[in-house]
Amino acid sequence: MNGRATGFFVVKTLLLGGTRFVGKALVTNLSSKGYEITLFTRGKRPVPNNVHHIKGDRNIDNDLRALEGRNFDVIVDISGRTLQDTQKVLFFTGLPRHRFIYVSSAGVYKSTNCWPIDEEYETDPNSRHSGKVDTEGWLIKERIPFTSFRPTYIYGPGNYNPIERWFFDRITNSRPLPIPGNGEWITQLGHVSDLAEAISKSIEVNGAKNRIYNCSGKKGITFKGLVDIAATACQMKLDQVETVSFDHNTLDLKARKAFPLRIGHFLTDITRAESELNWSPNYDLIDGFSDSYQNDYLLNPTLSPDFSLDQTLIGS
Repeated sequence: MNGRATGFFVVKTLLLGGTRFVGKALVTNLSSKGYEITLFTRGKRPVPNNVHHIKGDRNIDNDLRALEGRNFDVIVDISGRTLQDTQKVLFFTGLPRHRFIYVSSAGVYKSTNCWPIDEEYETDPNSRHSGKVDTEGWLIKERIPFTSFRPTYIYGPGNYNPIERWFFDRITNSRPLPIPGNGEWITQLGHVSDLAEAISKSIEVNGAKNRIYNCSGKKGITFKGLVDIAATACQMKLDQVETVSFDHNTLDLKARKAFPLRIGHFLTDITRAESELNWSPNYDLIDGFSDSYQNDYLLNPTLSPDFSLDQTLIGS
């Protein structure tokens, strides 16, 4: 493997996770660049042929002991949610020789009326992602070389969160789409392959050490705009798709149960990642939603979509 901007040969990489969504995209990306990859997973899903696999549960100490003494250059924590999750892994693996990569979330930020949010904006201690902020703070305090990514909504083939699929289910079944209020809130999505590329690039950039990056698409879009994008991906005319407004005050604005996105603006500034990592999103939303529809939804359509929550919002 050729030397990189890190100044030495990055070879041995451990991914905690790697057989679902972000992990799969990252395995594809790093494998194409010659990284030697080890996955630590519970073994519930198929593992690519070109990687090493250690079967185990990160919550079980006896399983984690299988990672002792392996001396990884890079450790990528995709599945950690709490500080204890990460501390326990590093107790058994020891510190990586080069970098610890952490997948955090833009959900850590406090609510604001000033958009977009940059990485210096205040975090919310009551966020359901507060454990990720605790982890970032601990990595800084312990002076462990790390890079953390805070994506907004990640989408793309293999997405197990019902984001684009929520739209596709209703459009392909000729169902009205419940939209909160006038649908003018602006949100932001980032394609999973773009996140994987940003993570990959950060490993190769010395200046990315001890840095936190927002990582998402370049532009925001309204909820109504997402309906248009989804209809285009489904090859439907816009006048064939019906939207019905509902009173968003009846919902927890961040719950994402009846409606798949938090109700309100949600937009981050990705300038730091673009400038420091020489990275820019490759997918716009039209290409990205088409990718999800053609390479995921059509191959695995929802057989019996549940529209019962729609009825609570807009009636039958």
